[in-house]
Amino acid sequence: MPKLAAIQVLRVLAAMAVAVLHAQHDAAPLSARFGGTFRPLETIPWAAGVDVFFVISGFVMVHASAKLFAEPGASTAFLSRRIARVVPIYWAATTLYLLIALMAPMLLNSELLSAWPIVASYLFIPFDRPDGLAQPVYSLGWTLNYEMAFYALFAGFVVLPRRVAVLGLIAMLSLLTVLGSAIHLPQPFRFWTDPIILEFALGLALGLARAEGIRVSLPLRGVLAALAVVVLAQDLTGNGMLPRWIGWGIPAALLVAAVSLGHERRPQHAMWRFGVLLGDASYALYLVHPFVIRATREMVAQLGLFGMIGGWLYVVIVLVITTGVSVMIYRGFERPATAWLRQRLEGASRLQAA
Repeated sequence: MPKLAAIQVLRVLAAMAVAVLHAQHDAAPLSARFGGTFRPLETIPWAAGVDVFFVISGFVMVHASAKLFAEPGASTAFLSRRIARVVPIYWAATTLYLLIALMAPMLLNSELLSAWPIVASYLFIPFDRPDGLAQPVYSLGWTLNYEMAFYALFAGFVVLPRRVAVLGLIAMLSLLTVLGSAIHLPQPFRFWTDPIILEFALGLALGLARAEGIRVSLPLRGVLAALAVVVLAQDLTGNGMLPRWIGWGIPAALLVAAVSLGHERRPQHAMWRFGVLLGDASYALYLVHPFVIRATREMVAQLGLFGMIGGWLYVVIVLVITTGVSVMIYRGFERPATAWLRQRLEGASRLQAA
């Protein structure tokens, strides 16, 4: 199925929100190091970009799998495509992190170099770290541990007709969260049953709604987007008021609804097409931005430039460099590596079927 341009633009905005969060985290100690102060912009919870990603993922799986539902070999084809899409650049980022940990550990906030954390990180298996966090060696991969578990479940349902598959998977995700809340499960099951997985369910529901022909008028979509931003700005997850999947997941779903339930138009404007390109590179942006931020921070610190540029210009510079690097990695590595691995996985599955 063709990509939805508006979804691609929202995807890069979500990735950029996470990058803004981490760039501000680096700007504060760097500013203090040079005798200044930096006050982060906390108008909205930037970390909610991850929640937008999860809702988008649920939506896109329904949209992109339109020709797979109830088809022979659907599960194998689906998993082959998702593995080819997710694995190459994540494994590359994890490997780079490990190399830095070995050669220059002072550049990292932490290190986990024993055998099991490394193996589990490559295999997308959640585990409890000594610091109490259920994160892989390269910490950003915690989101991919959820994504891959979701894909595994989706693969089991894609053999069914679309409506049955989507409603069944929503019920399964809901049941898993109930089970996780009722029983104290060991890892990795405790991680996989966290209520945050309901954000995938919200995306699934929106994907089914679009597939069933539901469309919303432009004014109403504007209201949904505005409402989402207002609710996010309230950050209703603070002090345990609401669980994350509600406080951030519901407004994330409103944003996805606002951009996905309209009549898609082929992007003509150059800036719109540029936004779509950045959306294609958003996965790379999400994974590589910590490396770019840390490298830029060290360069600025060593050259003594921070006093001249200040905190916010530093953040802007970091984001610009990150964007450029992400596009280059997407075009030079991610896209060809995905195509190469997908071709071989699908070839292997055809040979096995024969």
